[in-house]
Amino acid sequence: MSIPKYIECFSPIMDCISDGKNYTVKEIRELFFKKSNISEEEKQQLLPSGMPIINNRIGWALTYLKKAGLIEYPQRGVCHITNRGKESIKNGTEHITLKYLQQFKEFNDFHTSNKNKEKSENISDIINDESPDEQIQKAISKLNSSLADELMTEITRISPYDFERLVVRLLIKMGYGSPNFNDNAVTKKSGDEGIDGIVTADRFGFDTVYVQAKQWNKDKSVGRPEIQKFLGALAGQGATKGLFITTANFSKEAKEFANKNLQSKIVLVDGDELCNLMIEYDLGVSTVEIYKVKRIDTDYFNDEF
Repeated sequence: MSIPKYIECFSPIMDCISDGKNYTVKEIRELFFKKSNISEEEKQQLLPSGMPIINNRIGWALTYLKKAGLIEYPQRGVCHITNRGKESIKNGTEHITLKYLQQFKEFNDFHTSNKNKEKSENISDIINDESPDEQIQKAISKLNSSLADELMTEITRISPYDFERLVVRLLIKMGYGSPNFNDNAVTKKSGDEGIDGIVTADRFGFDTVYVQAKQWNKDKSVGRPEIQKFLGALAGQGATKGLFITTANFSKEAKEFANKNLQSKIVLVDGDELCNLMIEYDLGVSTVEIYKVKRIDTDYFNDEF
């Protein structure tokens, strides 16, 4: 089964606490897992932030139920069903949906700011079926995807030699050596013997990574013969580490060949991964806005004022 959406967590949560006892959030999660048959693999699936997806969804479901007045927190981290909650489950919990929660003023106020009190006939017009964290992550993913497309357009416009220099700059930003060690990292335009760049694998220059950088059409597929040629170039240098970076893609055969237990270790980076690395390490891009997502500091409220 797939991980339940946070709006699908309302009913199981209410089932878990229907006996009127106090439960910690951790206890609710464990009861929820058993009731919903959540697998260990599903428990381990993470948001980009590193938080387990199912924990995030249960957390938001608890927030929404609290805003609707169906549950309360009599003390920190402890959940309890309210009288309103008891009334809501008299005929079962299956009917507890977003539409059901909409009947409560407190819940609607939670979603409508004081500056904009326009009413909505359908709560789904206001609320997505993904948790707010997931909506933020998805929006960031869309922005980065669009940015990656723009990056690729710019990358294909520069000269092949400048592309080689760009790749080396990226590796330096990623911590391979330092600018001082890698002043001459890009090899000469001719007579490079199949090697486009050489960078140290650490800041002290103890080891070396040999680079092949190919600025090809994004729709082109780099095949096994090209990787074999690169392996030959590495052998000619007595090298043990090689990095093949391209704006194109790699064929299945090329990937399989690179993954073999060869004398030289070859890592493949295609155009999509190249753009993602440039975004991650701020090469060719700049930050225009920073949004901070904050959570309650429970330790603060445990201290004496």
